Amino acid sequence: MTAQQQQIPEGFRQDAKGRLVPEDQIKEIDKVRDELVLAIVDRATELRDQLRDFKADTFSEIQAFVETSAQEYDVQLGGRKGNVQLLSFDGQYKVVRAMQDLITFDERLQAAKALIDECLTEWVSDARPELVQIVQDAFRVDQAGKIRTGEVLGLRRRFNIQDKRWLKAMDAISDAVQVTGSKSYVRIYERDANGHYRPISLDIAGV
Repeated sequence: MTAQQQQIPEGFRQDAKGRLVPEDQIKEIDKVRDELVLAIVDRATELRDQLRDFKADTFSEIQAFVETSAQEYDVQLGGRKGNVQLLSFDGQYKVVRAMQDLITFDERLQAAKALIDECLTEWVSDARPELVQIVQDAFRVDQAGKIRTGEVLGLRRRFNIQDKRWLKAMDAISDAVQVTGSKSYVRIYERDANGHYRPISLDIAGV
């Protein structure tokens, strides 16, 4: 029990507004609802803890296997980075460990945007509408208000434009990239009857 729960007198319950309500004044349906919610939360937190342990154990076991495999060739691996794909002997299952850098842009992205805007302004009569749309979309923020890094970085490889301002803008985008951390995840797949690998979902919404 939490300290807050220990302070609640016997025969009372605390409501959402922090008020103490006598048990005998609470409707039976409200008590049943409360019991249902707490039972679901208990199971959910237990599953969350199991998933957290499963993830930690899986990463550790994959890393240990990778190091064991490397020893066969007398290779010492540095660090824990790198994508790894492991297949079961019969090819029915696949486990993928992936590492993804978390990327943001510094103030030089604004310089790149200004240079690109200059190009588009000059080219507007000749530029293909889809080029203008793609560039504009790349610099729009997502629902969280963040620049979509993949779209911006994609500008560098999608168009072969030799205008000096455009090339300078692409250099500014490259210089603006800041790696702020990394995100790691494990995905597990099962092969279906058609030979396609389908993810084994560990997301409650995907089960």
